[in-house]
Amino acid sequence: MRTQYEIGGLALLLAAALSMPAAFGQQASRTVAQAGDTANGNRTLVWSDEFNGPNGSMPNPKKWKVVTNGSGYGNRELEYYTDRPANIHEANGNLVITARKGTFTGPDGQKRDYTSARIESRGLFDVQYGRIEARIKMPKGQGLWPAFWLLGSDYKTIGWPACGEIDIVENVGFEPSTVHGSLHGPGYSGANPLTGTYTLPGNQRFSDGFHLFAIEWEPKEIRFYVDNHLYETQTADSLPTNKRWAFDHPFYIVLNLAVGGYWPGNPNATTHFPESMLVDYVRVYRLGKQKNGLDTADDSRADTE
Repeated sequence: MRTQYEIGGLALLLAAALSMPAAFGQQASRTVAQAGDTANGNRTLVWSDEFNGPNGSMPNPKKWKVVTNGSGYGNRELEYYTDRPANIHEANGNLVITARKGTFTGPDGQKRDYTSARIESRGLFDVQYGRIEARIKMPKGQGLWPAFWLLGSDYKTIGWPACGEIDIVENVGFEPSTVHGSLHGPGYSGANPLTGTYTLPGNQRFSDGFHLFAIEWEPKEIRFYVDNHLYETQTADSLPTNKRWAFDHPFYIVLNLAVGGYWPGNPNATTHFPESMLVDYVRVYRLGKQKNGLDTADDSRADTE
């Protein structure tokens, strides 16, 4: 997700990008539902969370860490991510991440005017290659920024963007019918990722119902899908000259709902709170005879519900 600008030097680059949102990044494609369907092939489910806990329960702590942070991630985001049930819980077979308006002061003394939530599989589950998918109903409203993405598991060691980032899907409130899929790495990050977009036909909005967002990730190639329609393919040949492909090692999974920031802009009078991002499930598959690099904290190779 483009929220992962945890080095302040990217702020000016992001601000410049706002002046030309239609050309943000290296656009791979701009297609709609007429794109070809994905080939199903052989898939083996290796990890999942169906979010079927009791209503009001927190995400499974064996699979997710709930982030508490109000840093703004170098993007001037306005939310404080909390572990309060008001911002994150499971209900009716969904993960519910809710952005709320209201003053909140975190334990670090950081004061914010909005709260929301972010969860990560960091330290609990890593994936290298395969199909990674989630069925999500997006929130709606100016200034909202939901995302389902992967971050290189060596982030703490080598930093961003060297660790790589795979944005399976991002949506910004001023584009209710369009989602973005992007890759960030060294020399192609911030306002200049490898990226593509998918737009629903007929003025449909991603907040109107659930949609399936996925990547199929193989060595030197990542394919992006919405509702099983292939709309973007990035390969090592897509890179700028002399840049390194940063997607040949383990990553962990992130789900979050940001409020405000350089790219989506801030909420305004048209934005109604609370607003929720609903996640039906997250699933990870091995493709065919592919030998995924999969790992969990207890070295289990399969953890499904």
